[in-house]
Amino acid sequence: MTSTRAVLVGALALVTLAGCGTATPSEKTGGAITVSAGDDSCKVARTSSDAGNITFEVTNKGNRVTEFYLYAEGDRIMGEVENITPGLTRRLIVEVSDSGKYETACKPGMQGKGIRGDFTVTGNAKKATDTDEKLADATASYQRYVNSQVVALVDNTKQFTTAVKAGDVEKAKSLYPVARLYWERIEPVAESFGDIDPKTDGREDALDPGMAFTGYHRLEKDLWSQGLQPDSNAIADQLMSDIEDLATRAKTVELTPLQLANGAKDLLDEVATGKITGEEDRYSHTDLWDFRANVDGSQAAINSLRPVIQDRDPDLLTTLDKQFAAVDAVLEKHQKGDGYKLYTELTQDDIKEMSEVVDALGEPISQVAEVVAGK
Repeated sequence: MTSTRAVLVGALALVTLAGCGTATPSEKTGGAITVSAGDDSCKVARTSSDAGNITFEVTNKGNRVTEFYLYAEGDRIMGEVENITPGLTRRLIVEVSDSGKYETACKPGMQGKGIRGDFTVTGNAKKATDTDEKLADATASYQRYVNSQVVALVDNTKQFTTAVKAGDVEKAKSLYPVARLYWERIEPVAESFGDIDPKTDGREDALDPGMAFTGYHRLEKDLWSQGLQPDSNAIADQLMSDIEDLATRAKTVELTPLQLANGAKDLLDEVATGKITGEEDRYSHTDLWDFRANVDGSQAAINSLRPVIQDRDPDLLTTLDKQFAAVDAVLEKHQKGDGYKLYTELTQDDIKEMSEVVDALGEPISQVAEVVAGK
C-alpha cells in the first residue's frame, strides 16, 4: 500500500511529468484529457472518449496527496496513477478496447472509494497485442513471470501462516519478508483486484473507515510488537484464503502492454513512498526486502517490453539498464546474509543515496508508457 507522507514523495516526484490543467481544442477532439483534482473535487475536462489509448493529465490542485483511477464495471482497475503531490501533474495512458460505461475517480488522501464520475467509451478498437507481435510477446512473457511469482507467493505464504498458527514466532519472523517478496514483485497486478489489496497489504493507518486491519501487516504487528493475539490464527487463515483467491484470479487476468509500463512505474513509486521512508514494514523494519522485490518486479516488466523499447527508443533502453544497475549496486551494499539490513540500521546518508538512485531510475521509467503507446 502507498504512503501519504508527502515530504519525501515531493522530493522524488520530480521524476514525473509536469504540465498544466486546462482544456485545449485538441483535447476536445480526442487529445489528452485534463483532470483537476482537488481535496473535495475531481473535474474531468471530457467524460467520453473513443476506444483505444486514452491519456489523462491529472493535476493536483488540492492540499493532500491524491490518486486517479479509471475503473471498469465491478471496480476493475483499467489504469491508475498514485502519489500525486499538491501542485504536481502526472500522466496516465490507458488502453481501453471495448465500448461501455466506466468511472473516473480522484482519491484525495489516497483513501476510500474516491470522488467518482461517469466516463463513456464509444466504439471498439483492436487490442495492441492483436496488431503488434512484439507487444503480444511482451504481455505473454510478463504473464508467465506473474504466474511463476504467484506460485511462489502461495507456497511461501502458506509456510508463513503455518508458522504463525503453530505459535512459532521466530520462524514466522524469518518467513515474513520472504513471503512478501513475491507479493511486492507483482503488486500492480494484485492491486487490479481492488478488494484483495487492502485486506492483504493494508496498513493500520491507511485503511478506509470501518475496514478491519488484516493481512501481512496485522500479523507483522502481532509478531514484532504486541505478541500473537487470540485472533491471530483467524487472521492467518484469512490471509491465506485471500492469497489463494488472488492466485485463481491471476490465471485469467488479461494484461495490456500499457499496464506493464504503468506497473513498472507504480513499483518504483512504491519504493519512493514506502520503502525508503521505512513506513511499509514499521514493526519488522524489513523494508529493504520489499525495496528489492519492487525493483525486481519493475525490471521484469521492462525486460518483457525490451524488444519494443529497443525498436522504438534504444537510447531509453540503454538509460534504463544503466539506472537499474545503479540501484542494484546500492542494494548490494546493504545485503546481510541471505537478506538485507533492517531499516533501522541505515544511516541518513544510506537513505539519501537510495533516494537518489530511485530518482534517477524513475525519470526514464516514466517515459516507457509513451514509447509503448507509440506517442
